[in-house]
Amino acid sequence: MKLLWCAAVAATALCAQTFPGGPALDQAIHEAIEQGRLPGAVLLVGHQGQVVYRKAYGRRAIVPQPEAMTADTIFDCASLTKVVATTSSLMKLFEQGKFRLNDKLTDYIPEFQGGKSAITLRNLFTHFSGLRPDVPLVIPWSGYQTGIRLAATDQPAGPPGARFVYSDINFILLGELVHRLSGQSLADYARQNIFLPLGMKETMFQPAASLLPRIAPTERLDKIGPPLRGVVHDPTARNMGGIAGHAGLFSTADDLARFAQMMLNGGVLDGVRLFSPLTVAKFTEPQSPPDQPILRGLGWDIDSQYSGNRGELFPIGSYGHTGFTGTSIWIDPSTKTYVILLANSVHPNARPALTPLRGKVATIAAAALGVSVQGVTLTGYNETLTGAGVHREVARNGATRSGLDVLVERKFQPLAGKRVGLITNHTGVDRQGRRNVDLMKQAGINVAALLSPEHGIAGTEDREGIADATDPSTGIPIYSLYGKSQRPTPEMLRGLDALVFDIQDVGVHFYTYETTMAYAMEAAAKAGIPFYVLDRPNPITGTRVEGPLLDGANTSFVGYFAGMPVRHGMTMGELARLFNAANKIGAALTVIPIEDWNRGDWWDATGLPWINPSPNMRSLKAAALYPGLALLEYAKNYSVGRGTEAPFEQIGADFIGGRELAAYLNRRQIPGARVYPTSFTPTESNFKGVRIEGVRFEIVNREQLDAVRLGLEVAAALQQLYPGKIDFAGSKKLIGSDDVIRRLAAGEDPRAIQQSFADAVEAFVKLREPYLLYR
Repeated sequence: MKLLWCAAVAATALCAQTFPGGPALDQAIHEAIEQGRLPGAVLLVGHQGQVVYRKAYGRRAIVPQPEAMTADTIFDCASLTKVVATTSSLMKLFEQGKFRLNDKLTDYIPEFQGGKSAITLRNLFTHFSGLRPDVPLVIPWSGYQTGIRLAATDQPAGPPGARFVYSDINFILLGELVHRLSGQSLADYARQNIFLPLGMKETMFQPAASLLPRIAPTERLDKIGPPLRGVVHDPTARNMGGIAGHAGLFSTADDLARFAQMMLNGGVLDGVRLFSPLTVAKFTEPQSPPDQPILRGLGWDIDSQYSGNRGELFPIGSYGHTGFTGTSIWIDPSTKTYVILLANSVHPNARPALTPLRGKVATIAAAALGVSVQGVTLTGYNETLTGAGVHREVARNGATRSGLDVLVERKFQPLAGKRVGLITNHTGVDRQGRRNVDLMKQAGINVAALLSPEHGIAGTEDREGIADATDPSTGIPIYSLYGKSQRPTPEMLRGLDALVFDIQDVGVHFYTYETTMAYAMEAAAKAGIPFYVLDRPNPITGTRVEGPLLDGANTSFVGYFAGMPVRHGMTMGELARLFNAANKIGAALTVIPIEDWNRGDWWDATGLPWINPSPNMRSLKAAALYPGLALLEYAKNYSVGRGTEAPFEQIGADFIGGRELAAYLNRRQIPGARVYPTSFTPTESNFKGVRIEGVRFEIVNREQLDAVRLGLEVAAALQQLYPGKIDFAGSKKLIGSDDVIRRLAAGEDPRAIQQSFADAVEAFVKLREPYLLYR
């Protein structure tokens, strides 16, 4: 064993001599020490399973006498406790089925807020609980149970899910959750189930007196007294006896390196499996509310004002944490790298945070390693909400080419020699505005039949029972799929060799073009006819996925696929791939992909002209609001603006007071949207010819807007202000979820309702992954 240790030390020394970033790292840390930002530090960089740099700098102690820093120095980890001890312990208990993330804290700590609180465990992990940063410290107190009582009774500063507030109270409570679920203290549980299995022999709470010479001291509690040494620096944790979920852990760089490598390995190290890879992914993926500009995992920081230790080269999607005493860790799964910087910057007195130094160190390390990340674009702050590491370019100016444009360039070669049935409408045009059927005929393709969806071939009919017709310019028969039948019949398909679908969608499950495509795929599979989808962009991006999900019992012509969220973030070609596989349709499917389209592109990034996909979908703004404002459209005593100049941009009813509703919704601080009172007289649909009051919506930040959250807020506001006026069950095919309808009727907070289906949305994101064509 001693020989192996000597070999490891020698290998580390060799790495320190050969690591190309070594001189720059040394210079950055030495400069910070000379500037008085910290007395000393230990740096450890790991990459591809190896320690590539490990070095001690400066002094471990300044008072009462100077001590040189050593690489095996033990540090007060401060808030690294939250992820290394508390979160990892709860990962273990999570795998044992001891709790679910959307469980309320009162299920486990019933005395919390007197048993009346909507705060969930997910809220605590992500710091979106609304709880204040810390328990009161003005009046002296002591004892672990006293700390728990203070945390359980401290009044929240705001509602859960509304705002990110970094709070030690969250993790004091999560540390107690470990105790109540396991019957052991956090210190004992973490030691037995995390630290010892990983070989982290010098990671502990309440370190023994024999270790004091190697422990880096922290702050002096008075100007002339001795510094804290082996006693936790955090005053709340100190009052609680040194064991708490938010602080109290001591460790070394070498031990933390073992922990980081285990996380990079998907939960295993040296043959010891601590966690399932799925659990590691679950806890390190974004879990904060989807309408917030902060990305937090469960315990871990991903992209926030506290993630300066990511530097400027590691991709968003990596994760880490910092500690007040000067400690930090950053882990990047995409490049298999971690950076651990441990300092005691609060010795002998507190100094400003080490954020600039941490950022420099991470950037230098990443540059020296030459990390290369495929498919990841670093563009700033939280621009995608469907997964870490998939950030996108904002305000891109593209020249998107639809599947039709691609086939024009290929002279429709895949369709040559076939009698083609073309399912299309007025949106089936190329970049120059030319109709698909005309382009096909010019290329010599035999288009034998046209099939039209809801609203007809011209997209102008807003009624049921559309009849068959004939295309006036080509004489080709037009079969209506929104008349006597919503599915292609054997008569329509007789003599055809291929069915081609080319229609612009808006990215919402109750837009009927999606169901028309699915029904046509089923008919094509039954008839043994190949099915082609000429793909087109999702105008409201392919990054946002917003629930609730469609219950199997609520599938219909406005909701084909059970388990589909309201806003799915997929193109028609991607949906076709999903439907064909998941519903076992068995169609001979070919998708002609889009070119020059990124998942984060809104319609205005494509360079394509806007053509109203349906009579009342008249702008990109309407399309962005549509997933939320259409949720209650089936209510007969309610208007979504049909028959006005701005459908799906305003709502109203004869029982609504516009000023009252606007004030209520604006007080809710709905991310990305503002509301103002209005009145209008519809010329058709509900309230035709009647002047009604309502509200109109402005999108103030479409990257933050969660349209479904907005729709839930409107529904909840109507229930609060005008109880019983809206029949939520009447719109069950649109809302999709009976559980959400029950919660709305019961007056639940929309943020809590949104959290209730967060796991299901995440599951759908994983389900759709194999069928995505664009990254």
